[in-house]
Amino acid sequence: MPAHSRDGRSALEADVIIAGGGNAALCAAIEAAAAGVRVLVLERAPEHLRGGNSRHTRNIRYLHDERTAYVTGPYRRDEFLDDLLRVGGGQANRPHAEMAIEQSRGVPEWMARQGVRWQQALRGTLHLSRTNLFFLGGGKALVNTYYDRALRLGVRVCYDAAATGVEDRGERCLVLAEIAGERRTIPCRALVVAAGGFEANIDWLARYWGDAARRFLIRGTPYNDGTMLAALLARGARPVGDPKGFHALAIDARSPRFDGGIVTRVDSLPFGIVVNRDGRRFYDEGEDIWPKRYAIWGRLVAEQPEQIAYSVFDAKSWGRFIPPAYPPYRGDTIGALAAHLDLDRAQFAATVDAFNRGAPAGARIDMSRLDGSATSGVAPPKTNWASRLDAPPFYAFPVRPGITFTYLGVEVDVETRVITASGAPMPHVYAAGECMSGNILLSGYLGGFGLTIGTVFGRIAGRAAAAHAMGRDAGAGTAAVANRVRA
Repeated sequence: MPAHSRDGRSALEADVIIAGGGNAALCAAIEAAAAGVRVLVLERAPEHLRGGNSRHTRNIRYLHDERTAYVTGPYRRDEFLDDLLRVGGGQANRPHAEMAIEQSRGVPEWMARQGVRWQQALRGTLHLSRTNLFFLGGGKALVNTYYDRALRLGVRVCYDAAATGVEDRGERCLVLAEIAGERRTIPCRALVVAAGGFEANIDWLARYWGDAARRFLIRGTPYNDGTMLAALLARGARPVGDPKGFHALAIDARSPRFDGGIVTRVDSLPFGIVVNRDGRRFYDEGEDIWPKRYAIWGRLVAEQPEQIAYSVFDAKSWGRFIPPAYPPYRGDTIGALAAHLDLDRAQFAATVDAFNRGAPAGARIDMSRLDGSATSGVAPPKTNWASRLDAPPFYAFPVRPGITFTYLGVEVDVETRVITASGAPMPHVYAAGECMSGNILLSGYLGGFGLTIGTVFGRIAGRAAAAHAMGRDAGAGTAAVANRVRA
């Protein structure tokens, strides 16, 4: 967008500025504009790559009490909360977690009002057909729908525009930005930071992971380098979440360094065994149902030698999961398969032999449940879905850590105000999405829940920022919701 509009007014004037251009940012922009304030979105990416990691999403987890045309059964509060606490090891800001869950109930209706349309759950998608809604056209369609809605509400969008900092100016703040290579300062009354984490900043990852970070792959946008997260922390925002932690999957090792998206995910892991470069298994592939464990495998692989592993399975499992974009390696024998893999071949053969001796003969695994088909005398054990690798041809996908987002963020209150080390809110500044998800997700992940967090807290941030810009207190309504959630 140009620096000035046709009437001579600066096109960068705004009451509320949104730093970021993905799901949380757009939810905030839509709510703020609907409240009647002038909104400017600063999207770091060019227009054709707008939307951040949200471009790669396809479903959202939400609270509901009955089956509908698009979900196969109820997903009630106690189960939802139990799932969240289990994958996170019991660590979460409980009020924030409960608020996210409770307010997710109304999210589908709100999304539909913005123009989002639904579809039947895709087959083979982590068994999410009961808990998650799938939106028609996937994440790119979702992002485009929200941009269209925001523009109709009068939101102005500036692409190739990176917010780089914020300064308090009493009743206002100044947002520092770099737009098309030019440094700018933009006054506003409230700022919503929804610019993601730092997963695309390899140097920042290397602070905690050393040289291993150079072998990580980034599933999403290359623009989430943590610029605004670093700026908030430098201004005294209270950090939350594990600095070393990230949500990461096992993705095909042949994927691009950035932006490979969902088609690079490898879902074959629970169907067979996973071995490292030394040819050894290193974790229970059948610990829990895949939607609750698929997100641990990125970190597990990150901890292996050279950050590489192989998902190995046989002909019995081929066709039972959605294949990634790249074909698997194939061999008519385990030895022939090993010839394609960069690992210790003798140890690999010994590992397969030991696994086959410990796995039940003739097992027909049932991936829809914890089927109890377990190994005996094998370390580590495989506690479910253990079936001998005895039906040629044999297959393997090479996998590396595919980072989706980082857990380090800033603490926020129930109005999404950024909290400083002193416990006081940072003047004028709110946060939503990945940069505050560490308030709820300190480890682990539930499929589709990142979009839930972004939608719920993005909407809250947009309303609260608008109220602040208009000189009104948004706290009463938000606090009332929080009290109802805790009740």
